[in-house]
Amino acid sequence: MMRKKLIILAVIITLFLGLRSVAFSAWGKKDKEDLYREVDLFANTLAIVQSDYVDEVSPKELIYGALNGMLASLDPHSQFLDPESYNELKVDTQGKFGGIGIEITIKDGLLTVVTPIEDTPAWKSGVKSGDRIVKINQELTRDINLIDAAKKLRGVPGSSVDITVLRESGSQVIDFKITRDIINIKDIKEAKILEGGIGYIRLSEFRENTAREFKLALERLKKGGMKAFILDLRNNPGGLLDNAVKLTEEFVKQGSLIVYTKSREAQQTLEFYARQNRPDVDLPMVVLINEGSASGSEIVAAALQDYKRAIIVGKKSFGKGSVQTIIPLGDGSALKLTTSRYYTPLGRAIHDKGVIPDIVIDEGIIESFQDKKEGEGVQPDKIFEQIENKINQLTSGIIFDYKSDPQIMGGIDALKAILIYKNIAKE
Repeated sequence: MMRKKLIILAVIITLFLGLRSVAFSAWGKKDKEDLYREVDLFANTLAIVQSDYVDEVSPKELIYGALNGMLASLDPHSQFLDPESYNELKVDTQGKFGGIGIEITIKDGLLTVVTPIEDTPAWKSGVKSGDRIVKINQELTRDINLIDAAKKLRGVPGSSVDITVLRESGSQVIDFKITRDIINIKDIKEAKILEGGIGYIRLSEFRENTAREFKLALERLKKGGMKAFILDLRNNPGGLLDNAVKLTEEFVKQGSLIVYTKSREAQQTLEFYARQNRPDVDLPMVVLINEGSASGSEIVAAALQDYKRAIIVGKKSFGKGSVQTIIPLGDGSALKLTTSRYYTPLGRAIHDKGVIPDIVIDEGIIESFQDKKEGEGVQPDKIFEQIENKINQLTSGIIFDYKSDPQIMGGIDALKAILIYKNIAKE
């Protein structure tokens, strides 16, 4: 018993001295006194639990539990990562893992799908942006954190996971049985000329080589006779900030502010400016966004909107505008801590607000009226045929039928109008 008390006392003293060091370096006298009182309360509680709880718990388990609770009380994105969870987080940056293929967050206290990643099992199964995951394998997700949710959703390729979602748009509760697969994330999903010299690039995420691959794709389209351009950021959950900034640099004047962050400490505020020597500032441009566009994709869309460099088309974006910093700790664990928030060049906050399109267009299936005879009215068989064709295209991941996409067609119409106006102005 004495040995146990000595161990716990050593842990408490170490923790106290660490906090005391932080306090002396950053806080005033009153703040230090308040901190000491709270640390004393924490130490007493820790010692009582260690000595009197019905089951024996190691000091490490108690400290980890306390840190989990501390970080979880801040906001949905701040977390304490034990060594296993920290290693799990690193898997995300490798671009290949076993799972179902969704980007998740905690929103309004609920586990929420930011976006299903295109061509993954979740996407093919019909999981949508904004779906609230209320059960994983029949277990309620109440109070679950993101790391634990990721662990439950990932698994051996070929195995299955059951999820239950609440879809607020139709007040539906939907069950999905999804077979896990190797998730290979491909940054550029499409890069082609659509019609009338209008180029199109769809980006699924901002990863390590995204900006370089995007630049190469853009140059190929220019050589192919591109006169105007659609950048599709729908269901793009973000990723690496520096690559989002580099992409934006391609379209705004050198020296333009692209995004800045605000932190508690003024000296920690960061500003990101365009450094591109020869940006393309004349190419007519549309950016497509929806409720699955988050973080880095919102930064790109907001900057181009602020500078009136592009027309933003689609639906309001997700509103994920906070910055998490990973701070490794000595024992292989880490803190994932929200340290600042993003703001657009004109000072608009992105977090919880999102980016509102210049032209709002809902997603849906366009019905072709060319084959409809006058007075025929709605033809259910043709509508269902279109729906089946659309589902086949989505699940195959091969056919790209842009004419059945109202948001792409809306972007094309906007760019055609600009090109017509430019031609008239030249005459």
